[in-house]
Amino acid sequence: MKKINILILPIVFILASCGGGAEKDIDTLISEKNIEAITKKRDALKAEKQELDAKIKQLSKAIENINPTKKKTLITVFTAKDTIFNHYLEIQGNVDTKKNIVITPEMSGILKQVFVKEGQRVAKGQILARVDDNGLSQQLSQLQIQADLAKTTFERQKRLWDQKIGSEIQFLQTKSAYESQQKAVDQLKIQLGKTAIRAPFSGVVDDVITEQGSVVGAGQTPIIRIVNLRDMYIEAVIPEKYLTNVTEGKDVEVYFPVLGKTIDAKIRQAGDFIDPNNRTFKVEIAVPNKEGNIKPNLTAKLKINDYTNPKAILIPQSVISENAEGDQYVYVAKDIEGKSAKAKRVIITTGKPQGDFIEVTEGLKDGDAVIKEGARSVKDEQEIEIITN
Repeated sequence: MKKINILILPIVFILASCGGGAEKDIDTLISEKNIEAITKKRDALKAEKQELDAKIKQLSKAIENINPTKKKTLITVFTAKDTIFNHYLEIQGNVDTKKNIVITPEMSGILKQVFVKEGQRVAKGQILARVDDNGLSQQLSQLQIQADLAKTTFERQKRLWDQKIGSEIQFLQTKSAYESQQKAVDQLKIQLGKTAIRAPFSGVVDDVITEQGSVVGAGQTPIIRIVNLRDMYIEAVIPEKYLTNVTEGKDVEVYFPVLGKTIDAKIRQAGDFIDPNNRTFKVEIAVPNKEGNIKPNLTAKLKINDYTNPKAILIPQSVISENAEGDQYVYVAKDIEGKSAKAKRVIITTGKPQGDFIEVTEGLKDGDAVIKEGARSVKDEQEIEIITN
């Protein structure tokens, strides 16, 4: 350490000599307002400063060489690169199907017959059960006999009328009686048709809810549940701030925790209505279900691509610091010579985060060497040494 003290003493004397007399000379020169003398003195001081800077640098190197305990801060760096950045909105949704229905009867009465069982596949329009018609079929038979008689009467009267026999009023009366009787038959057939409970679409009988022989009410008593798993979708609720980014056709990554399965899908419909209670809108994501293992009300985790930057710079959030003014900054390695470099503080502007990384929109450029390990222990303009991982 004696050698260091011997080297530093001359610099101390030089600084002292520049300090005491210099201020008096400068005051005198300024009071005399001699521009040539002032300029000359300034140039002389500049030359002395350059000489001092060179000697200080020389001394600093000597200190590094003499004192083995004085080492540069060791850091690691990574190269900032332009890359495609996809940001995802992560939310939860529930699986549903528009073909999941509990069928109720159209007519009250006794559930006379149930023709299907649970797990059975049925076709659209197939009769699943039948309610007792309460004598409607007998009424229909009687009305049909009357309708047939009215038809025969009308046809005979029509032949006579075509031959100009009989009066027009007789012809019109028989025609009206026949048409009225036929409408009564048609109406009763419609009523009788309501005793049959049919499948509104093709699917699988999930549950036979009401047993045969039970009294059922029209539009009230649940009879059978039918489910079709081929037209599945996920419904999710999205905050209104994503209205312009979460739109029809956007890519969605769907993960089913229970199944341990991930599939790629797209938004097939984005709602146009904002719920005033929670400021959200709904989206539907079509879900292919070839294997049939995706069931209604199954929970799904969604990652919706709401933002893409084809030339983004991503950095770990752990390397970012913040100053007293609230500005975010990182350190980059400048003036790299071999393993030696200098730390430079750079103010940055960040964009969207994704996991442990965040997008940098301003401050860094492609190719910058950003300090990673050691970023919290360096200072601006500090000498550093780069090590490899």
